[in-house]
Amino acid sequence: MIVVTGATGNVGRPLVRALAATGERVIAVSRRITAQDVPAGVRHARADLSEPEQLKPVLDGATALFLLTSPDFLATGSGVGEVLEVARNSGVRRAVLLSSQGVGTLRHPSLFEDALKESGLEWTVLRPGGFHSNALQWADMIRAERAAAAPFADVVLPTIDPDDIAAAAALVLREDGHSGRTYELTGPEAVSPRQQVAAIAEALGEPVKFTELSRADAKAQMLRFMPEPVVESTLGILGEPTATEQRVSPDVERLTGRAAQTFAAWAVRNRAAFE
Repeated sequence: MIVVTGATGNVGRPLVRALAATGERVIAVSRRITAQDVPAGVRHARADLSEPEQLKPVLDGATALFLLTSPDFLATGSGVGEVLEVARNSGVRRAVLLSSQGVGTLRHPSLFEDALKESGLEWTVLRPGGFHSNALQWADMIRAERAAAAPFADVVLPTIDPDDIAAAAALVLREDGHSGRTYELTGPEAVSPRQQVAAIAEALGEPVKFTELSRADAKAQMLRFMPEPVVESTLGILGEPTATEQRVSPDVERLTGRAAQTFAAWAVRNRAAFE
């Protein structure tokens, strides 16, 4: 049995679907999950990672754990060790952590990865860059005004489709041979915010006006839903990425046997969010 935390998010939802489609027994876990959030036949449970004791009944009988932490949990810099201890004591053998590319480039702290590697579990780390789905932050503005705004208009990064992250996670959770491995997950090409908006406009068949934000304005907006340390590191990646952060990784294709999906393809698939 596989337990998926963060099961109502952009990665968790397709991961639960992918695992269920293979016939795996899955328990989908989130703080506010309901039966409507999971496919038929998939168990769900409410639990908060900040209270690891809540996970004990969920993890009983599980063999693998997908660990996805929220930005606020990440900002505290603690607690994952207790979660992993509960998992190990419950009989879990394998844990897969959704980390971030920023850990590898020293933008983000490595506390969670360190705790995982010291947990005594078979571990695998997935380090994605930015998500294609981050573009959903423009959805309200595009629907209302056919306009979007972002900082660093022409800085390119190889953002990734969350479905590709889920596909990679489903494989490493189910298959042997990935213990002690770290995978960098990116899309197939580097694209800029201006190019992303153009791709959304193409999907809609209508023009969308793009406005470049200042760093200060972008920070003020991001602070509404992200802790300041995460905002600062994120703006650093968006505005002044390293060569590593702009590099396209082959790991999605190596793991899944198919090329990572482009932002343009994601925009077409998610066109309804912007209509």
